[in-house]
Amino acid sequence: MTPRLLPAARRVGVAWKNGGGITREVLAGPEGGGGGGFDWRVSLAEVAGDGPFSVFPGVDRILTLAEGDGMDLTVGGRRWRVGERFVPLAFPGDTPTDCALLGGPVVNLNVMCRRGRAAARVEVVRGRLTDPVRITAPAAGETVLVVALEGAAALGDLDLGPYDAVLLGPGEEPARLRTEGRAAVVVLRAL
Repeated sequence: MTPRLLPAARRVGVAWKNGGGITREVLAGPEGGGGGGFDWRVSLAEVAGDGPFSVFPGVDRILTLAEGDGMDLTVGGRRWRVGERFVPLAFPGDTPTDCALLGGPVVNLNVMCRRGRAAARVEVVRGRLTDPVRITAPAAGETVLVVALEGAAALGDLDLGPYDAVLLGPGEEPARLRTEGRAAVVVLRAL
């Protein structure tokens, strides 16, 4: 399998049921498992207003603020301030979650995994165009997704614009990520 570019320009925005934002799915697994039938899903959410997040029974979330001033989340009665960009925050997706924006709309990278079927880890890397970051080849049962969050980026000979992604599958060679900003490296593992 060769690295596959997933351009941001090809993603379709889906409005939230509560009207508070739009989600653009980057990729779901298994392939074609978008909507509610996913084991894992990676998306970018444009949060336009205060309000509740959708509840996903049996799902764990990792949220990373990519753009905007941030938000206050109340997850099951516990308050978390999400004010620093590029810091992943894990919380249960089946616990009622309310959001209050701190200073206007935000964009979040969302990684969701169905408990018992998949697990994920998210690392945000910062590099320089002249000093590449080594992305380890996926192990058996793993998928690696690299999402450009800030600044220009390139993975091997693929150039990434804002929010473009590259999918690496099992059997890939280690890749070199060059970026002048930040990119998320999402490792998804089937259980």
